[in-house]
Amino acid sequence: MTSSPSQDDGSQFLTQLGQNSAQPASPEEARLERVPAPDRGRRYVVRFTAPEFTSLCPVTGQPDFAHIVIDYIPDEWIVESKSLKLFLTSFRNHGAFHERCSMQIATTLVDLLKPVWLRIGAYWYPRGGMPIDVFWQTGTPPEGVWIPAQDVPGYRGRG
Repeated sequence: MTSSPSQDDGSQFLTQLGQNSAQPASPEEARLERVPAPDRGRRYVVRFTAPEFTSLCPVTGQPDFAHIVIDYIPDEWIVESKSLKLFLTSFRNHGAFHERCSMQIATTLVDLLKPVWLRIGAYWYPRGGMPIDVFWQTGTPPEGVWIPAQDVPGYRGRG
């Protein structure tokens, strides 16, 4: 038995899902899309993991790599995953320091979704011999919600 999306799930307003979508040239050009959250009023965590995130060093132009974990508790909206994937890959040609990329991702999602709570863990691989990890959350998570650990191990070198 197949089911089709209901007319009130918000999918009729999406412009990228199910379409051939060009890669945005920059995060500013990317279009994040959202749909109404299912089970509004319930508290649950949505996790997105991007283990092969890349951006460019703004000084050298060399690539930087990170493992990004985004956890959020929806209120009225959830992010559409294809648009998030295109947004994250738009950083591939974007020059910014690790901290700026990490915070730009987080604050863009907060502005779009207005979630109950959001956190980002950005685990950057070393350049110049030192990894830089960036962590941020919107505040204290609500009580009674299971929020799993991100479980991304810190950089250990070759050992």
